[in-house]
Amino acid sequence: MPVKNRFAELHDEIKAWRRDIHQNPEILFETHRTSALVAEKLREFGCDEVVEGIGRTGVVGVIKGNETKSGKVIGLRADMDALPIHEQTGLEYASKTDNAMHACGHDGHTAMLLGAAKYLAETRNFDGTTVVIFQPAEEGGGGGKEMCDDGMMARWNIQEVYGMHNWPGMPLGSFAIRPGPFFAATDQFDITLEGLGGHAAKPHETIDTTVMASHLVLALQTIASRNADPIDQIVVSVTSFETSSKAFNVIPQSVQIKGTVRTMSTEMRALAEKRIMAICEGNAATFGGTTDVTYIRGYPVMANHEAQTEFAAKVASSVSGSCDEADLVMGGEDFAYMLEERPGAYILVGNGDTAMVHHPMYNFDDSVIPAGCSWWSGLIEQGMPMGA
Repeated sequence: MPVKNRFAELHDEIKAWRRDIHQNPEILFETHRTSALVAEKLREFGCDEVVEGIGRTGVVGVIKGNETKSGKVIGLRADMDALPIHEQTGLEYASKTDNAMHACGHDGHTAMLLGAAKYLAETRNFDGTTVVIFQPAEEGGGGGKEMCDDGMMARWNIQEVYGMHNWPGMPLGSFAIRPGPFFAATDQFDITLEGLGGHAAKPHETIDTTVMASHLVLALQTIASRNADPIDQIVVSVTSFETSSKAFNVIPQSVQIKGTVRTMSTEMRALAEKRIMAICEGNAATFGGTTDVTYIRGYPVMANHEAQTEFAAKVASSVSGSCDEADLVMGGEDFAYMLEERPGAYILVGNGDTAMVHHPMYNFDDSVIPAGCSWWSGLIEQGMPMGA
């Protein structure tokens, strides 16, 4: 099953949906226009059921095969939300909203799943039920968890679930996947250091929080270099350092630092949190100050299930001729919540030589659409074949 001819015929239509979504980006759970468009299209395609408001603004469509004797139900998930980035591509279909941009290609994911849904509703050449899942708030809002918490998996008896993300730097329309941990757990820390502010000419009369915080930034790096097993994956990044005073001649009373921790196992995640707490307390005691630490657990590790990964790779190979082994990704992905509830897999599809995701010059390449749609539909037709 190479790229299906039907998706070549539908390409211009799907591309138009994608570019319309791209021009009208919506952030987190505010995907009202996008969700309405998706629901309208699913009803237009003749889906057997279309439900809005799952996970606040998520949309679910149900497509029954020509037969349902197998009792199998497979879920296919695409994310819909954009990022708070001001687009700089200069494209004719660039975002019409300031500081909102589809800089991660979720417009492409949504359009490709819509294209697959149209094809599957037309042909219904499978024995079972397809559930298409359109999710808000992947970019930090945990929309996947919200949809699961709304009982989505049980309500539609979803037995397996699959996701896909475009990936710049991979050849257009190629695929890559790996079993087990794939995308990292993503946690955040917010640390406030309190000392005793004063005049820059009299540091001996102060407890210098700038010095405290500088030592702390360096000390936090020892979690990866001296606490973690070298073969384990962990990234500790301090991304913000802000003093309470901006004057040249004032030693600040307080300093706030923020950052992220990315890990690939529950054990390393727990170790990182424990060490951050201990290092902050020890650092403050060393300099005579105090510290307040807020540690926020974000998305868990996204781990592909072995059997479903093998199946997803087989379908990808039937579309593009091969499927490579993907590298570990230290970014987060809230499809992790769905994979905690049901077996499934997440795959990368090549987006060619474009700017990386989350960059103001990023753009989804529309030539990827037929391959992505073919993979979605292949999961259904090969996973729930007629006459099996």
